[in-house]
Amino acid sequence: MYRLSYKNRIAFYYIISTALLIFAVFLVLYSSAKARVYNDLENDISAEVGDLYDEIKTSPAGFILIDEHEWKEKEHNTLDLNPIFIQFVDLQGNFIDKSPNLKQEQLKVILPPTKEKFYNTNINTAAIRQTQVAIYHNTKIVGYILVAMSLEDANNVLKSLFNIMMVAYPLILIVLFGIARFLAGRSISPVKDIIRTSDKISRDNLVARIPLPANKDELYVLSETINNLLDRIENAIEREKQFTSDASHELRTPLSVIKGTLEVLIRKPRERNEYEEKINYCINEVNRINYLVDQLLLLARFENQKKSIQMEQVYLNPIIHEALLRQSGNIQVQNMKIVPIQNQDYYANTDSYLLSIIIDNLISNAVKYSGMGSTLSITVSGNESTTKIQIADNGSGISKEDLKRIYDRFYRAKSENNNDGKGIGLGLSIVKRLCSLLDITITIESEENKGTTVTLQF
Repeated sequence: MYRLSYKNRIAFYYIISTALLIFAVFLVLYSSAKARVYNDLENDISAEVGDLYDEIKTSPAGFILIDEHEWKEKEHNTLDLNPIFIQFVDLQGNFIDKSPNLKQEQLKVILPPTKEKFYNTNINTAAIRQTQVAIYHNTKIVGYILVAMSLEDANNVLKSLFNIMMVAYPLILIVLFGIARFLAGRSISPVKDIIRTSDKISRDNLVARIPLPANKDELYVLSETINNLLDRIENAIEREKQFTSDASHELRTPLSVIKGTLEVLIRKPRERNEYEEKINYCINEVNRINYLVDQLLLLARFENQKKSIQMEQVYLNPIIHEALLRQSGNIQVQNMKIVPIQNQDYYANTDSYLLSIIIDNLISNAVKYSGMGSTLSITVSGNESTTKIQIADNGSGISKEDLKRIYDRFYRAKSENNNDGKGIGLGLSIVKRLCSLLDITITIESEENKGTTVTLQF
């Protein structure tokens, strides 16, 4: 049983239940046919008993048959065509008269009579259906009428019916098993598609998808669920590949620089200040690598995090103030002027943590690409349906060519105020992705040497 295929198991379970059902149906049919045959015989016997009662005259001493011609009827004389056997006995069961077709035989008398009105018995080897009816004179029993009919035809009919059922039963089961197996195979064909598709899927080939069945049943839901799972796996692997590619691409240069600097240092003895300069340079490069890895991990983390977002009413004012506070050191170094947001309270339906990352990156870019003594302005406005945050600077701005690619990974616009190369080109990629997750519309307007304005609309 355990080695049967799923298709054969379905067919086997189906045929077991069908076999029991057909057996019950055949049993009912056979029992009904037998009851019908016996009922017809008993009706004929009862009708004959009623006719005989009309031909009997009773007295306290007994009874006599009035019409002797009754015995000359064909069914009372022959054994060929529906023979009816009749016998009369007295109260003690002694023979009085019988139909000619009994010849030397006699019907079986049962004294005292049984409660069963009709019963089976035999004449020689021939089966008969018999009844024994009391003959009354007033309320006194003066004798018995025994009437019987042959069961040969009835038994032949029932035997033929039984033989037909015995032959038909296994044939029907075999045919039904074949049909059930065929239908089961058709029903589980989507499962075979799943198996074939799964065999094609590997880490390097996640494009294949399971064809959806025409009927939207449980197998349709299963196929759709597996396809969705494959989509998530493919996205995860693509993120992993992207992260690996980005990391190898961006880490190779600073690591090579650190290695080259250290190799130069150990070639010959140097002054203390030269050692300190090169070591500080290496420390800055390590810090840059740490920041790069953090940004790459952050971008990979938020590639497909729609379900983990916690949307709620967020108070915007403290998020902006905290972002400014984190950039206060750079703001002071560049002696920038900050135009504070209005004293009015503003709220938006968003994720506070992800929004803080967006604001941090935008303010960091504004500070990074602004010159000494420049102005950074942050304004918030809104109504019942929308809320806007604008972050504007009067820094170097972005050219039209660079503006088209500012959301590309690792792309850095050229700027007079950022020639130190500290940027890694991932900030706006992260901002764009998070805005997409939070359904925030982001627009960037910029003009070279005049500044940049970033607008977030909730």
